Amino acid sequence: MDQDTKTPPYVTSDKTSFAYTSARTRWPVIVTGAIDDLHRTIVACDDEEKRQEGKTLVEGLAKLKYELQHDRQLTPLPDDGQPDIEGYNKELESLGAVKWSSVPWLYAECYLYRRISTLFTPSHFWKSYDVFARQKMATFRSSRPAVLELAAKYEELVLQLEKDKIGSKTAEELEEAEKILFMEMLEICLWGNATDLSLLTSLTYEDIQKLQGSKARKEAEKNILVNDLPATYQILKQAQKTKGNEARQVDIVLDNAGFELFVDLILAGYLLSAGLATCIVLHPKSIPWFVSDVLPRDFGALLNALADPQTFYSSPSDEESQAGRKPEPLSESEVSNLHFLFQSWSGFHQEGQLSLRPNRFWTHAGSYWRLPHTETRLYQDLKESELVVFKGDLNYRKLTGDAMWDLTTPFTTAIGPLGPGSGVRVLALRTCKADVVVGLTVGITDDLQERLRATDDGVDNSGARKWAWSGKWAVIQFSDGKS
Repeated sequence: MDQDTKTPPYVTSDKTSFAYTSARTRWPVIVTGAIDDLHRTIVACDDEEKRQEGKTLVEGLAKLKYELQHDRQLTPLPDDGQPDIEGYNKELESLGAVKWSSVPWLYAECYLYRRISTLFTPSHFWKSYDVFARQKMATFRSSRPAVLELAAKYEELVLQLEKDKIGSKTAEELEEAEKILFMEMLEICLWGNATDLSLLTSLTYEDIQKLQGSKARKEAEKNILVNDLPATYQILKQAQKTKGNEARQVDIVLDNAGFELFVDLILAGYLLSAGLATCIVLHPKSIPWFVSDVLPRDFGALLNALADPQTFYSSPSDEESQAGRKPEPLSESEVSNLHFLFQSWSGFHQEGQLSLRPNRFWTHAGSYWRLPHTETRLYQDLKESELVVFKGDLNYRKLTGDAMWDLTTPFTTAIGPLGPGSGVRVLALRTCKADVVVGLTVGITDDLQERLRATDDGVDNSGARKWAWSGKWAVIQFSDGKS
């Protein structure tokens, strides 16, 4: 806590912040969804002992929902055998007698998911149960149009890369084409997290599909407020030229499972195939987190879906069966494209070029300002990387301490100990879904205000940054901690 920024954090009592809406509207909906999922699983369970234990867990979730809706005081987390409990409870003690309606947003939201985890971890039958897994896979199924589009593009891309290596293009032509592809891949990753399930409490599957197609990405490019991809590409290209066959690692601190993990793997496969990295390390979460965050098992579930895509995409869901609907079967070419992905990614994984490295630090309550002090081994590992990509909104909030920075605060300042001189190269890919935004110049903010006046978002005179909650705007920000 002593390492945190002194800039005040966003709090759930601030009516101009998305924190206010989150605590009162989003979180009860999320807990209700967890209760419904667990109840559905219990109903289908034949083991009476397991059913009874499941009912006890439902009672625990219902109690949490009641406390949320009736603004009760946050209580110390019960010890579930994990060392991070002490940190959570020490921080809660330092905050005093706080209630859900008047607590730092980042701490409270992390506490919410960590508390859900304390219900399941000590159980006998439900220890590893993920109340969000069904929802994550259902949303990946709904992303079928975008998955098929990207699968076809990926195979074309990898085959083209192989041809270019023996073709007649000059080195300059190849590098220019590579740079364009790099930009495209990273922008696909940027908008991939439009499927954040903790925020999609009202969108239909059709809405999700509209967010994910290539046309939507092109239309959204003008909404990237800061784009540091050219500088990022040069870093990786220079490392390729100077280090050659030496190990060149890129780390990706993951955000959402499903379609976003799919596009993260598209990026990872591209970087390896293009020689811009020799190995990719993926950093998932260790416990169910913010509804849709990646767990190690989500990686396996995605590869299993690609191993048998016809079954995954063509078998009707429970809802489709009840409605008498059956999905359209995949074509032979679509199955072939998805098999190509499976073979490519599973091959990289088996060869050790694509690995997962979970760490409990990613589910601590605090910001990443604490990383060098509280998790020194992880910090040293990240310093060995050529680039560390932080995906999504929560990672951005944690990088910046979820603090009330002015919009024009430099990104390198807002990330504190992970900024210049840290030894860590940071790239944040973030579609804006929370108040904190930094790194905008005065010219950008003036242009943004003009554009907001011409849109439905408008300009809020209350001081609320409602435009920053919508997911319509994005930032791609880089800090070279090795310079």
